[in-house]
Amino acid sequence: VQLVESGGGLVQTGGSLRLSCAASGRTSDIDLMGWYRQFPGKERELVADITNGGITNYIDSVKGRFSISRDNAKNTVSLQMNNLKAEDTAVYYCYARSTVVNIETTVEIDYWGQGTQVTVSS
Repeated sequence: VQLVESGGGLVQTGGSLRLSCAASGRTSDIDLMGWYRQFPGKERELVADITNGGITNYIDSVKGRFSISRDNAKNTVSLQMNNLKAEDTAVYYCYARSTVVNIETTVEIDYWGQGTQVTVSS
């Protein structure tokens, strides 16, 4: 599975950006997609994710400001970011989890995009 992101950039405080990610390859096994971000010197953290059934999950700091959506037919996931704050500045990574269930085992594989910079200027 390959993930290609787009939509990062520079925006002023209070502005909006939309991140998009397209998955290609063996996408039929993908169940979970989402977005992580990484601050300098910090570990990557989950921002939001969405199951193939449309169940969403957000970290508290983005609730009410960010919205994740998914198009299963097109194998895309998007993150609409509104009312951006300086503390949202980070590199954002698209994420997909592939789950293959066999008779005796369940194999989960994580895939990552290359990352896209989001900078919010105050």
